[in-house]
Amino acid sequence: MTAPSLTVREQLTELAGNIWWSWQPDVLALFEELNPAVFAASNNNPLQALAQPSPGILHGESYGERVNEAYARFRAYIDGPGRYQDAPAVAYFCMEYGLHESLPLYSGGLGVLAGDHTKAASDLGLRFTGIGLMLREGYFRQFFDASGRQQEAYPPIDLNFAPLKVVTGDDGEAITVSVTIGRTEVKLQAWELNVGRSTLYLLDTNVEGNPDSLRTLTSKLYQGGNEQRIQQEIILGIGGLRFLRAIGAETDVFHMNEGHCAFLGLELIRERMIAGDSKAEAEAWVRENSVFTTHTPVKAGHDRFSPALFNAAMTGFRDELGFGEQELLAYGRVDANEPGEFFTMTVLGLRLSRQANGVSELNGEVARRQWTELYPSKTVAPIGHITNGVHLPTWTAAPAKAFAETKFGAYGLDRMDAGYWAGVDNVPDEALWELRTRMRRRLIDYINRILPTSSFPMEAKLDPEALTIGFARRFATYKRAPLFFADLERALQLFAQEERPIQLIYAGKAHPHDEGGKDFIQQILQLTEHPILSGKLIFLENYSMETGRFLTSGCDVWLNNPRRPMEASGTSGQKVAMHGGLNVSILDGWWPEGYTAAAGKENGWPIGHDASADIKDAALQDAEDVKFLHDVFANEVIPTFYDRDERGLPIRWINRMRNAMRSLPWDFSAARMVSDYVEQLYALETV
Repeated sequence: MTAPSLTVREQLTELAGNIWWSWQPDVLALFEELNPAVFAASNNNPLQALAQPSPGILHGESYGERVNEAYARFRAYIDGPGRYQDAPAVAYFCMEYGLHESLPLYSGGLGVLAGDHTKAASDLGLRFTGIGLMLREGYFRQFFDASGRQQEAYPPIDLNFAPLKVVTGDDGEAITVSVTIGRTEVKLQAWELNVGRSTLYLLDTNVEGNPDSLRTLTSKLYQGGNEQRIQQEIILGIGGLRFLRAIGAETDVFHMNEGHCAFLGLELIRERMIAGDSKAEAEAWVRENSVFTTHTPVKAGHDRFSPALFNAAMTGFRDELGFGEQELLAYGRVDANEPGEFFTMTVLGLRLSRQANGVSELNGEVARRQWTELYPSKTVAPIGHITNGVHLPTWTAAPAKAFAETKFGAYGLDRMDAGYWAGVDNVPDEALWELRTRMRRRLIDYINRILPTSSFPMEAKLDPEALTIGFARRFATYKRAPLFFADLERALQLFAQEERPIQLIYAGKAHPHDEGGKDFIQQILQLTEHPILSGKLIFLENYSMETGRFLTSGCDVWLNNPRRPMEASGTSGQKVAMHGGLNVSILDGWWPEGYTAAAGKENGWPIGHDASADIKDAALQDAEDVKFLHDVFANEVIPTFYDRDERGLPIRWINRMRNAMRSLPWDFSAARMVSDYVEQLYALETV
């Protein structure tokens, strides 16, 4: 290898400045070795570890060689060609991005999906620019009081140790743009975050000269009421486009990911009309160059603003556009002529996009039913679907990645192809079961390490050989986290089987204003003290991407029991198959597409068999589903796990592992997902 022109520290500094490291386990290990204690205490932050290296480590010959190799691989990745380098350039707008636990810019699935989309776009060489908010205080840090009630703290991101930099002009000064909220001019700057070959710009109102009340506008995610929400959405959609114009970012397609950013369409109309287009011409241009993704399957869940609030917040922008109050409100109303109808951001996004999609086949069906009245001239609402996928390099644990590379070949872009994963058919049963056992033990070691720091005392008596079930996600009430215990007597019967032990690990946060979600967490925490459940039922505090990685890789079963059809897609269950894990799930979101019941090809289990898009009475559906859930565990899951041959191997279980590994990772990868977006939504006639 040619001697590098940069020192080891300089190479590490450049590596730390691009979160490409977040999907490179060996590179993260290099930073961890610098100072393991600091690395762990900082939520695995490379810049923190680099600031306090252990004496002598930077001068070690072996360490330096590994840094040289990692840096060379990084440069080859950044400078190399990409599969979609000639595709249209995309500007992607989203309220949140889940990229790594050291950057808490996310609350849950929407953000993690956006982060995975950004990373996969980088892997595929797509010219991709993301726009979001500079959430200095992120979502929140979760802890509990003595009764098990969730509490929230908001530790700010230490910008001295974050891979972010303010975007500046040639004069070295921060580039700023302005938007008008009401009649108040608000200045924005942006922080640049490099995600491999993709770039994110995070908008920030903490700029000198802004009113104090607005300087913190972008600091927290989904906090405050509708007044703060609409203000944040003005910043994201209108301010985001103005910032892209200020830096001259090349864009062919504008992708609005959920309704939070749909004001982008109105700003594009304003631009076109200033350039001389008529209103009709401007609208047509915006539709031709914009696409929209909806995730929300219930109308009440969409951002909706009263006419009074909308008019108050958009007064200045409306004056810039030259529209009347009702004229502007019409863009966000199903019935444009109904003066009392609220302004709905999803309606705005649908009206001003050439194509729209849900995020699973079932979610697309739900969206078409939901918005039929918006398209009175059409038999079916023109909303398709592209099913979500996960960024496999981010979510594949290092031991599983090493296993795949040993058994199937290099873990490159071939991982999105079915042929790569078909190699599992040549892997001996013993090797597959050894992987599963290793991943389970790794999870239990992690839980034993972090549980003593929990604010709610809990004792772990986890068995490294027992069937381990995981449930980790946002504690929105429709996800029904405690459904397993809705029939407590039967749940206790399942836990009490000493010869066939089970253990269940929970993690998740409830929105600070969601008292129902907090009730669910409190209920589970109190159940951890039940004599039969103690030590076997665990709740992990302060759910993060790190927690998610350990759980999805370590659990034998991934449990998902939302109230159908309210799960738009869900991606956590897509992260388990490459680790030999199996899904036990309601047929909602992505699972109707992933599950197969074909004889000999079963790759998990459904809870019940109804994949209808109809919403049933909640009490009726909950009662049915808890019975289905307990039946599948008692009659299928537990017996299959514990039915062993003469070698001590659960052959029927291993066969399902093999089927899951063969059928799911490639088809539900973010690489496949982004490829679908490029070929179905982003593609232009010139491509």
